[in-house]
Order: sequence, then structure tokens, then C-alpha cells
Amino acid sequence: MRVDIWSDIVCPWCYIGKRRFEKALAGFERRNELQVVHRSFQLDPTMPKGQLFRHRDVLMGKYGMTEPQVAAAQSRLVELAATEGLEYHLSRSYTGNTLDAHRLVHHAAGQGLQDAMIERLFRAHFTELKSIFDNESLTALAEEVGLTGSKEVLTSDAYAADVVTDHGEANRLGASGVPFFLIDGRYGISGAQATEVFAGAIRTAAPR
Repeated sequence: MRVDIWSDIVCPWCYIGKRRFEKALAGFERRNELQVVHRSFQLDPTMPKGQLFRHRDVLMGKYGMTEPQVAAAQSRLVELAATEGLEYHLSRSYTGNTLDAHRLVHHAAGQGLQDAMIERLFRAHFTELKSIFDNESLTALAEEVGLTGSKEVLTSDAYAADVVTDHGEANRLGASGVPFFLIDGRYGISGAQATEVFAGAIRTAAPR
């Protein structure tokens, strides 16, 4: 059985959803039979590469919120993440174009390091406030998980088309945001649902 997970590296709900899904999977007795594939989705592919933007400013512009409103929402999200064992520092976070980070995740699939790579990128962004938007930082993060060939990938356009294809497939499946989970090609789950929701879907989809 296969589970496809669409996410964006700068999406705080995606990291929470990943952790909740993992908790559900840990309670599935046949988890070794399940293949997890991480797919790409860019919340804003139009962001110029090479530039950083304060995340609060982006949210204020996108949703028409005031800074105190954004600060309060981020504070609630930090508390929620903590209940899943995640450490967020959203008040000081910056965002940017995630194409290159997604290209690394695609590259990691060929070396069996896809989950390790996306996990490292999430932690770097949300917990450590490290850049995931420049080649030097991305290469260092890739080397930490044992991924080879990252420098060559980042200085080319390798996997860029795959990122676009992933995003388009998510849209065709009806996903306008992330995280989005497709279990066994049949059961779609939108959002960072409760662990129990993921657990129930996995059991339902599992071959008898």
C-alpha cells in the first residue's frame, strides 16, 4: 500500500500533519508494508528566488490581517505544534521560494532518503531558523542526511518539472492546499487531521 503526501516545506500545518500521520502509522501493525512518497506543492511558486520575506508580512498581505492578529495566530500554532513534540519559532521566521528545497526531496527519493531529507528541511526551517532558500545551506542540510549529488542538482534545473507535475496532480485531485494525503490512491485526506483520522483511513485502505 502506498501513501502520497503533498506538502510545502514552509507550511507549519504540513509538519504537524506529518507528525500526526507518523503517530498513526506507528500503531499500524503492517506498517512495514506501507510505502510513503513525499510530493511537492508550492504555496506560492511566484515568490522570487533568492529573496527572503518576513513570514508575518506575507500572512498579513495574503489574509488582510493585522500584525497582532497574525502574532496571536502564530502563538496558537506554536502551542499546537508543541503538543505534537515540535518546536516552532514562527515569530522570527522568514519565507521564500521553495522550489530548490522540493527538488532536493525529489533527488533524495533515488537514494532512499526522501523522508530524512524533508524532515531535516522542516526542522531547519521551523525549529532552527536555518535558511532553506540558498544553495549553500541546502547543500549542508543534504550532506547531514547523507545525500550525495545535491550540489550538482541545485546548480541545474533537475527535478524542477517534477515539482510542477506534483503540484498539478494535487490540483487535479481537488487539493487546493496542503497537507494533502492520498492513501492507496483511493482515500484523500485534506489538512493536518487528528491522528485517529489517519489511523482509521490506513486501516480502511489496508488490503485484507
